[in-house]
Amino acid sequence: MTTATASKRILLLGGTGDALKIARQLSREHVYSLAGLGKVPADLACAVRVGGFGGAQGLERYLADEGIGLVVDATHPYAAQISANAAAASRAAGVPYWALRRAAWEPRAGDDWRMVAGWDGIVEALAPFARPLFTLGREPLAHLDEIPEHQYWFVRCLDAHPGNARSRVIDARGPFTEAGERALFDAQSIDVIVSKNSGGGATEAKLAVARERGLPVVMLRRRPLPAADREFDSPESLSRAIETLAQ
Repeated sequence: MTTATASKRILLLGGTGDALKIARQLSREHVYSLAGLGKVPADLACAVRVGGFGGAQGLERYLADEGIGLVVDATHPYAAQISANAAAASRAAGVPYWALRRAAWEPRAGDDWRMVAGWDGIVEALAPFARPLFTLGREPLAHLDEIPEHQYWFVRCLDAHPGNARSRVIDARGPFTEAGERALFDAQSIDVIVSKNSGGGATEAKLAVARERGLPVVMLRRRPLPAADREFDSPESLSRAIETLAQ
């Protein structure tokens, strides 16, 4: 695909692998925005902005100051506050708001999902288990001093962290393979998975391995996301729509 040179200046809100696919198609007048977590890509033609905006009002000011004509929300499905701010700021500024809405995973035959709404629900659901693997991102790092005596936690996230005597932090970025997940589960005697329902294929292998081994998955429910002027189910379809803006 050729680099997108849409007539409207685009602000792409990202931080996911899908967002990076879209960002690679944008030319230099557009802006790719990251919250500041993880590695900042250095090989993009578009501008890269790192950091917050100061809520919906701060983002509204940014849209006006920078002459943004289209906001594209390709943040993580669990970045509900960022999406809410983006939708509100776009409405206030009179700027179209497009969003990538990645489909959630659906349980299959043989899955044992325990659905929870937040951290307290996770803790309660984990009570019978000894060696959970957390795949929630950074959140468990704030609770390493709360680990029950009968548990040892494995926390997989993008951040390097020393952990403590009752935990190990695995800094790794997907995609993950089923063979790799089997090796990890075997080596660490994992007996339960804790996951967001992120959708997509990059981190789905853990669910397949849990299914084949009969391991339960404590699944954090998604929060509702705001409606967008246009919604897309893949980065490819969104990139094609951006391409049409220049035609």
